[in-house]
Amino acid sequence: MVERAARHCVGRREKGTGSVALKKPSDLQEGATATVPVPFFRTKTFHEIPMSTIPITIHVPTVPARRVTAMTTEPRWVRGLLIGTTLVFLGVFLFLPLAAVFAQAMGKGVAAYFHALGDRDALAAIRLTLVVAIIAVPASAMVGLAAAWAIGKFQFVGRSLLITIIDLPFTVSPVIAGLIFVLLFGRQGWLGPWLDAHGIHVIFAVPGIVLATLFVTFPFVAREVIPLMQAQGTEEEEAARVLGASGWQIFRRVTFPNVKWALLYGVILCNARAMGEFGAVSVVSGHIRGCTNTMPLHVEILYNDYEFAAAFAVASLLAVLALVTLVAKSLVKWHVSRQQAAGSRQ
Repeated sequence: MVERAARHCVGRREKGTGSVALKKPSDLQEGATATVPVPFFRTKTFHEIPMSTIPITIHVPTVPARRVTAMTTEPRWVRGLLIGTTLVFLGVFLFLPLAAVFAQAMGKGVAAYFHALGDRDALAAIRLTLVVAIIAVPASAMVGLAAAWAIGKFQFVGRSLLITIIDLPFTVSPVIAGLIFVLLFGRQGWLGPWLDAHGIHVIFAVPGIVLATLFVTFPFVAREVIPLMQAQGTEEEEAARVLGASGWQIFRRVTFPNVKWALLYGVILCNARAMGEFGAVSVVSGHIRGCTNTMPLHVEILYNDYEFAAAFAVASLLAVLALVTLVAKSLVKWHVSRQQAAGSRQ
């Protein structure tokens, strides 16, 4: 409407009467009056330049206000139904079982609770769980970071195959993974006779538990870091290479600082899976009390022996570790979001 009024007042440019340089209509408020400079062209020859402007005044009429409703706005009862359904689901399948674990653990009193945690087999299971996590989590982090760096920063033959191999533990049952290690390193397996002849024990020993834990945990770090490295591209690394930096310097000063929070996020998830893994570890451990039982396996043995208070006491410790992991994960996400918000403001 504003442009039609301007053309009506000034005329057409082809006739040499001028053209209008207008603001966007969204810049003009309803009911306001705007003065728009109009360059006047004397289009007799090619070399003539606009020398003056013709100010015109345009009145923007007031449009009756209309009630605008967002397309995503739902009725209040729909929002209440969705929120209520979510809360009921979380309460029934998360909060109630968690509360039941702690209630059963304290069912015979605080003294019985700490006595169950101080039992020799329970302490051995806690110690083995921590040892396996200390070995498996850094190894998974290094393997995952190396794989993410190769996939995110380089193009090579077999790149798609490597991505598929990284996703393999997510698609294979942990029990099947444990059986694979039994077939490889068991006494009747492919490498079992040679290992047995050299006195190396993998299955039904700590090395087998570590291998099984590594298999199920190493994709977590890679899957957190790969998308970030692919999104960042290789421009910064190429610039550092042009400036004379070595490969280690590029990784330490350019690549690693950009992915450290994603790496930490993956390490937290990896640690949670390492401490709570049951299927693969159950197959390769042999369930030897005080030797190859991790905390989840010890909970199963206690429960099968009808020692419910002791089983729930150890399970409550696993629940506490899960809650600590959840808090750490939330803190990392909050810190990353805060950094991204600060970067967008800058």
